[in-house]
Amino acid sequence: MIKRVTTGMALAGFLLSATASAQKKGDAAKGKEVFEQCGVCHSHDTDEKKMGPSLKGLYKKAKMTNGQKPTDASILAIVNKGKGTMPAFADVLSAEEKDNLLAFLKTL
Repeated sequence: MIKRVTTGMALAGFLLSATASAQKKGDAAKGKEVFEQCGVCHSHDTDEKKMGPSLKGLYKKAKMTNGQKPTDASILAIVNKGKGTMPAFADVLSAEEKDNLLAFLKTL
């Protein structure tokens, strides 16, 4: 009986851990603060193109202007390496700030 309870508890712990890791990373409110740096070149609440494309509805688009599907990985690649006149932010933003930024972009 004790073995079954222990196994059940281990399974429950595993499921809780898996659920927690599947939850969203980042804090959208903090990501909005990070976006202030991006807002100089990108709009987020209109379709207006500034120096860079509007990011309104970014995750809802079938493709980004570079033809790629908007995923965390494809967006982070652009944020990290830059593109065209956009500077690279790999060494400027922390991993947490990038997670927060992605969380904010998902709300647009």
